[in-house]
Amino acid sequence: MGASQEFKTVDSAEVDAQPWDIVVVGGGPAGLAAAVSAYDSGAKRVLVLERDKLLGGVLNQCVHNGFGLRRFNEELTGPEYAGRYIDEVVKREIPVALEATVLDLGEDKSDGAPAPNVVQFVSPTLGFRRVHARAVVLATGCRERTRGAISTPGDRPSGVFTAGAAQRYVNCEGKRVGERVVILGSGDIGLIMARRLTLEGAKVLAVVELMPYSNGLARNIVQCLKDFDIPLYLSHTISRVVGKRRLEKVVISKVDDARQPIAGSEFEIECDTLLLSVGLIPENEVARAAGVELDRRTRGPVVAQTRETSIPGVFACGNTLHVHDLVDFVSEEAEEAGRNAAARALGRSKPAERVAEVVNGEGVGYVVPQKLDLDALPEEVPFFLRVRGVYRDRKLVVRKGDETIKEIKRPRVAPAEMERVVLKKSQLEDMDGKTLTISLEE
Repeated sequence: MGASQEFKTVDSAEVDAQPWDIVVVGGGPAGLAAAVSAYDSGAKRVLVLERDKLLGGVLNQCVHNGFGLRRFNEELTGPEYAGRYIDEVVKREIPVALEATVLDLGEDKSDGAPAPNVVQFVSPTLGFRRVHARAVVLATGCRERTRGAISTPGDRPSGVFTAGAAQRYVNCEGKRVGERVVILGSGDIGLIMARRLTLEGAKVLAVVELMPYSNGLARNIVQCLKDFDIPLYLSHTISRVVGKRRLEKVVISKVDDARQPIAGSEFEIECDTLLLSVGLIPENEVARAAGVELDRRTRGPVVAQTRETSIPGVFACGNTLHVHDLVDFVSEEAEEAGRNAAARALGRSKPAERVAEVVNGEGVGYVVPQKLDLDALPEEVPFFLRVRGVYRDRKLVVRKGDETIKEIKRPRVAPAEMERVVLKKSQLEDMDGKTLTISLEE
């Protein structure tokens, strides 16, 4: 079972008692871990703003197991994993504002301002509020791409859902979304929903994937599709949706190397439900409006290893930074952001002065962090990255300037599975004027 969520809710008087050491935007797994870490690092005035009615974020609807294997050395469901961190928030009496939608993040340039950052939010109980914070942690998560984002042609009937919306209907609200289901996209949420709907009595007729490889974890391909004999059509897409009021059928086409439908390859599947599992996009409206520099590849903020963004005192972590495979890595990253935010709030650190660039080389799609604060290097620095395609018998090569400092052999790599490379502080010395490059090579 998850936590009871009997945490401390903030009242108007406490909100107005300025300033806060840290304001955490988002009460999902990243926000909770960041708040706990910041508190344990000495920042005792921490406020968590969550726009949903419950803490826990997307984990509340992830009732399947597989969480916490790295973090807690045991297998937990999503609510159980969230419950572990909610319990820690309760123990520390960290105040929380629910149904609190952040409208703006900016710098207060007025004379005598109690803190450099101002967060404006609104909630049903507190109304409109402006709070000052010595540091801010953005942990706003990510959102799903919709049908409009992929421009699927055809009719506009009911019965078309994003996979996450269907997951919420089924797991949180106890509703059944359909009887005969087709899933477009092989992301992890889509794969998990294929299994979930099958267990609920629906017939999942096919999972259709545009790419020649799956975009989900290998364990989910096995446990969610192969174990339930659900067919996976690689290098295929849905070329037409048919239905007047309710979805009646979809037309599926094979695609060529340019990912365009091949004429004459069409076939139809009669169904009443279509789930879209076509990717996640970091939620960064607040960051963008505040002027935070964003990475066009991750669509999240550009950060140093401290998880500080281009705006001093503003940190980012979790899926708002880049989309993760495992929530365990989200927690690890959020704790780093919380520690460094606390150090900034308490005056133990200052904005980066000596900075080195981190770039993705051949075969690598992106690397996070994108920068190194050379004056704040910990003993170990983890780097997260995704490769551009499916490869076998390759190696990840890390170069400092022209010098190779690490090579890691990989029997198989794929974009669906995030890679993690850890470098020691000693390997990152003498980085002034040099670029750190991570490549995938034969």
